[in-house]
Amino acid sequence: MTRTERLLKLLQVLRTYRYPVSGKRLSERLNVSLRTLYRDISTLQEQGAEIEGEAGVGYTLKPGFFLPPLMFSQTEIEALLLGMQWVSQYGDKPLTKAAGDALSKITHILPRSIKKEMNTFSLRVGPPMEETSAQEDLTYLREAIRKQRKICINYQSQDGICTKEIIWPFTIGYFTSSRILVGWCEKKSEYGHFNTLGITAMQELDETYHRSRDSLFKEWQKLELLKLGKDSDKEGITL
Repeated sequence: MTRTERLLKLLQVLRTYRYPVSGKRLSERLNVSLRTLYRDISTLQEQGAEIEGEAGVGYTLKPGFFLPPLMFSQTEIEALLLGMQWVSQYGDKPLTKAAGDALSKITHILPRSIKKEMNTFSLRVGPPMEETSAQEDLTYLREAIRKQRKICINYQSQDGICTKEIIWPFTIGYFTSSRILVGWCEKKSEYGHFNTLGITAMQELDETYHRSRDSLFKEWQKLELLKLGKDSDKEGITL
């Protein structure tokens, strides 16, 4: 766990206590020494966190505290809530859980006046996709993309055609009815689109691809826009 993650976790733990909690209890929950805990509390106080208390007495975090980067306007909060709702409906299983956890953290520190209005927002996300897609876990694909690793996949198209491809994955498109992996296909020397439900097997290779994810994405996006321009009736994929 990085220091930044530890500081954020300390704030989250403090928010769960209505009354002062001892430094010993906090250090046990965070699995750090008392010395580290006191230093972290001091750091957060210097950054503006309204943490009250002292060693031997206990600590509390005043309600309504916002970290400086989490100061949002009403419209920004609505955008965040809508985005979190969308991911919780249409993300794969780990992202769905993460969206719920993140939404809980955000709503916990919202001002009371905004919390009251949350259930009256006119921005809503439609019903979730079919259960089989909702249970997908694309962690392995996101990890390969993050590390820029080549992957070998067995793929079955909607026409029932089975192929084996070595691709350079660089983005996943999350749509309401499907999720599409986009990557450079070594055998075909072109970009390919793969419905994640059609990937029957995948192996992450030890070899990284030499181009950056950003350059691949930008080149692919330009090609997709050109295709759309040439045939306005043809449906393309825009991410």
